[in-house]
Amino acid sequence: MSKLPYEFYNRHVVTVAKELLGQKFVFGKHHGIITETEAYRGFDDAASHAYKGKTKRSEIMFGPAGHLYVYMIYGMYFCLNIVCEDVETAGAVLIRGIKLPDISLDGPGKLCRHLGITKAHNGIDIIDNKTIYISKGLTDYKYKATARIGIKSATDKMWRFIMTN
Repeated sequence: MSKLPYEFYNRHVVTVAKELLGQKFVFGKHHGIITETEAYRGFDDAASHAYKGKTKRSEIMFGPAGHLYVYMIYGMYFCLNIVCEDVETAGAVLIRGIKLPDISLDGPGKLCRHLGITKAHNGIDIIDNKTIYISKGLTDYKYKATARIGIKSATDKMWRFIMTN
């Protein structure tokens, strides 16, 4: 197992979102390949929780890279993100899809529900954690970029990335 290091996450969020595709996500007994991501950035991305600056909800996005950012949407679904960029430069990658050995999880709410990810996982450092982390996975894959979905602002940014093979 070769965990992805801090330096992997401490880069521009769009680069990290592309390069998280194909990597192996480990969450306790679950192991799967990341198949879909979306990038969200700070002050220059109106769809980001960090667009208007630090709030109780978004402050983790301004913290060190390589930490989980988990929040709830629609009062019922959790979403899993990985914090990226330098400290004080907000950025996070939403994990939208994972292929497990027995099922493909497409959608952040389904993914979190199936894996048991909740708000209790918010803030976990995945670089030093032994049960929740991302390691090297596939090295040869193709992907396509599309507009992000489920947002009303900054819909022109092609920051959703989906594996195509």
